[in-house]
Amino acid sequence: VCVHHIRSCSSIRFIKSKYVCLFDKSALKFSHHQRLFRTSPVSCGQIVQFKLSDIGEGITEVTVKEWYIKEGDSVSQFDSICEVQSDKASVTITSRYDGIIRKLHYNLDEIAYVGKPLVDIEIDASKDVAPEEDVVETPAMSHEEHTHQEIKGHKTLATPAVRRLAMENNIKLSEVVGTGKDNRILKEDILNYLAKQTGAILPPSPKAEIIPPLPKAEGGPIALKERKIPVPISRPIAFSGKDKTEAVTGFQKAMVKTMSAALKIPHFGYCDEIDLTQLVQLREELKPLAQTRGVKLSFMPFFIKAASLGLLQYPVLNASLDESCQNITYKASHNIGVAMDTEQGLIVPNVKNVQVCSVFEIATELNRLQSLGSAGQLGTNDLTGGTFTLSNIGTIGGTYTKPVILPPEVAIGALGKIQVLPRFNGKGEIYKAQIMNVSWSADHRIIDGATMARFSNLWKSYLENPASMLLDLK
Repeated sequence: VCVHHIRSCSSIRFIKSKYVCLFDKSALKFSHHQRLFRTSPVSCGQIVQFKLSDIGEGITEVTVKEWYIKEGDSVSQFDSICEVQSDKASVTITSRYDGIIRKLHYNLDEIAYVGKPLVDIEIDASKDVAPEEDVVETPAMSHEEHTHQEIKGHKTLATPAVRRLAMENNIKLSEVVGTGKDNRILKEDILNYLAKQTGAILPPSPKAEIIPPLPKAEGGPIALKERKIPVPISRPIAFSGKDKTEAVTGFQKAMVKTMSAALKIPHFGYCDEIDLTQLVQLREELKPLAQTRGVKLSFMPFFIKAASLGLLQYPVLNASLDESCQNITYKASHNIGVAMDTEQGLIVPNVKNVQVCSVFEIATELNRLQSLGSAGQLGTNDLTGGTFTLSNIGTIGGTYTKPVILPPEVAIGALGKIQVLPRFNGKGEIYKAQIMNVSWSADHRIIDGATMARFSNLWKSYLENPASMLLDLK
């Protein structure tokens, strides 16, 4: 009876002395007690292969970037298991079982395939196992967000779908009261929380999630635009004398696919110059105020908001064309993408619903996207759904370029560096102007040159006279 009791229990920590005395010491030495008791769960547990399910977007393989567990660790449902990198985004894989990790099927930087086992988990055989199709994945969280989910050692319980809903509406899970089992946060809890707000989409808290930029020496507009000497990349240069072949992976693989599709679009270009003298002065006045709120204010939020105001007047630039070129879909949301140069390659996250965001809210969201982009932790939601794109080559030093449209979008703009150049005012007097060049590319199948020029002129007028934006802001 005692032996049967030992084998049927999955969490034995001790045996009372009256049971121990029933064993023959010669057959069972004390040195083997702990080994027998620790291995008993293996004999009664059930090994389940946790498979990598379909992440979506047609992804069939991912690269394992980081393991959050190791063999022998105990995990609970919704605990993070690992972070994987697809050719579109970083994704955090979460567990759907309570159990013990028995095997990791991949090492770091190895390719994992959808539908193949990711880890082996030992679970209690007495519990029912749900179908494997229920395995879920969630977008990767930043370190700040991950810390936010575990406050004072208490883990916030929520399904990946609920976490995504909270992320899309910029809601902190710690501020939501869960009504589910074990205080789990349900979808209804998120909706009720939103109903109690003013109705607007709340931006992330700058104090909790935005790291204030390091203090820099302040100077006038001219001092900010002093010529910078290019610094070579500080990497050791090794001449091996041999050719090296590497597989195209990650974001490079996505760029190959996207640019191959973009080649089918008949592009036409349009360029102009913008006098940002007034905007430079306005930004200098607003920078300290934004910094007190923990947000770095660049020129890009103004460029993005001005573009959104222009798209309201010319919605064909915020549209998409189907593959058969028979239907045009005019997008209701202005999800404006911003091209970013990262160590992983070129990525284009987008700011959602710019048409209902203030300049400060756009700046807050840009800070978040730039922080996650630098860490390689942008989720699928951040990288998909774009309707219009701006690329700022001026941060590197370029002036003109020929940007390539990102399908299924139909227009893109590239912004050059801001230069101090002589210009004439209305009285014929020379003054120092802050000049930026812009290069547009549009899909000539549905956008003509006149429409592109009119949009550019409207966008230009908003930036050259920033106060005029107040008349159209909503």
